[in-house]
This record gives sequence, C-alpha cells and structure tokens, in this order.
Amino acid sequence: PAMNVRMWEHKSTKINLKKLKDFGYKLIGPEIGDMACGEYGEGKMSEPLKIADELNQFFLNQSQNKKFKALVTAGPTNEYIDPVRFITNKSSGKQGYELAKCLSKKGFDTTLISGPTNLEVEKDIKLIKVETADEMFAATQKNLPVDVAIFSAAVSDFKVKNKSQTKIKKEEALNLNLEKNIDILNYISNHNSMRPEIVIGFAAETNEVLKNAEEKLNKKNCDWIISNDVSKKNIGFNSDYNEVTIHYKNKSLKNEVLPYKKKSEISDEIVDRIIDQLN
Repeated sequence: PAMNVRMWEHKSTKINLKKLKDFGYKLIGPEIGDMACGEYGEGKMSEPLKIADELNQFFLNQSQNKKFKALVTAGPTNEYIDPVRFITNKSSGKQGYELAKCLSKKGFDTTLISGPTNLEVEKDIKLIKVETADEMFAATQKNLPVDVAIFSAAVSDFKVKNKSQTKIKKEEALNLNLEKNIDILNYISNHNSMRPEIVIGFAAETNEVLKNAEEKLNKKNCDWIISNDVSKKNIGFNSDYNEVTIHYKNKSLKNEVLPYKKKSEISDEIVDRIIDQLN
C-alpha cells in the first residue's frame, strides 16, 4: 500500500486492511517520509529494492524455518479472589503478540498462549486463550516440545490460597492469604526432558533494570533474558513502542541494546537473532 497520510489513517482504510490481513495477505510498508503531494507522514511507498528484499527474504525464511516450532506466552494472568474479582497486572500482551506474528511470518510453526487481551493474530498462529497462571502452565506443558520458547507473559507471582466460591461482601477490611504461583520460565528451563533449545524470558523492571535482569538470567537458567524499563510510559505497558536489552547466558555473546522503535520492529530483530542461533 501507498497513499496520502490522511487516507492511510482513515478508518475505512484500516477496516479494509484488517480484512486483507484476515484473508492471509502480507503487507510491505508503507513508510514514513515525504510524499509526492507535498505532505509528510506514513503512507509513502516502500522502496522497490526493499520490496524485492522483503519478498526474497520471506520465501527464503519460509523454506528454511518451517522445520522449527516456537511457543510464545503473552499478556497478563488473572488470579481470582472470588467469582468476580481478581489480581492482575497492566500487561497488554503487545510485545508477545508481535513476537508470535514475526515468528509465524518467518516460517515457524507458532503457538501463542495468551492471557486476557483484546489483541488479534493471523489464522496461521495456533492461539490458546487462558486466564490463570496454572492454566498457562498446563497449556505450555501440553504444547511441548518446541525448538524455541519465549516467555513474555507477565504471570502473576501470587494467587489467592483459598478462593471464595461466592462473591465476598463489602467490609471495612479484607485480608487475603496469598501463595506463590508456579514459575513457568524456571520450570521449563530446568527440566531437561522438555527444555527447548532456546529458552527466552522477559524482565519488566522499574529500577536497576540491568542488574535485576542479569540476576534473573542466572537464577532461571534460561538462554536469554530480554529486559525493559516499564516505568517509562513511552515503552511501558500498553505502548506500541519498546526499548530492550538482550542478556545472553553465553558470555561469548555481548549483551545487545535494541533502541527505541515499534514493538513489531523489536520483534523482527529478536527473531532474526533466534534464527541465527538455531541455524
């Protein structure tokens, strides 16, 4: 697609593009830049060489990577207090969904296990919807083995020990007895019978981001940890943008910063590195 920026942003265009995506069509561009009409914005046609490169890369990746299986977890989990209330977090699932889309686009047989979100994916991705950490863990076990597993979901650390079977009535105070949830990343990383070749975790931090990520990398025994600072609103929960650092267990690989850009572009760079390692 290529058009004036206001045409590109028009609601009818978005509806038609969604229909095309639902039919399985892939898009190249448009880009942000100067247009023939004199305006500036998103809608500029991708350069012919870029279009040719993307087509070549698409078919090359499809043939090379179709032997690989990938599993991605995304979104939050809900841990119920009673039938209508639950503990959760602000994760939107956007980064995990973009990773699943990118893996599928590049040929991987991709399964996405998602907590509650309002996001959609293409039909060639196997989407499994869950709510709780226990459900996510069970779905993860059921869909192994895979070659690469990316645990980007923000799984609640705790759940209510004794969930009420009926709605709790309003009181002056309410004390909750919490217990730890299963640590899915840690479990999969340390069970050799089901461990993928590459296990990747995420560290969404608000302070001492790099230090906490390195500690998590060593403690969980995963191959990579991808960290970001969710205290920054422009790259935090619900944002379409991110800035991350990839921490590698293999110390012959230097940690990499992927600077501020769309989560779809961050995903593209992450998946390219996964392909390099698997091949």
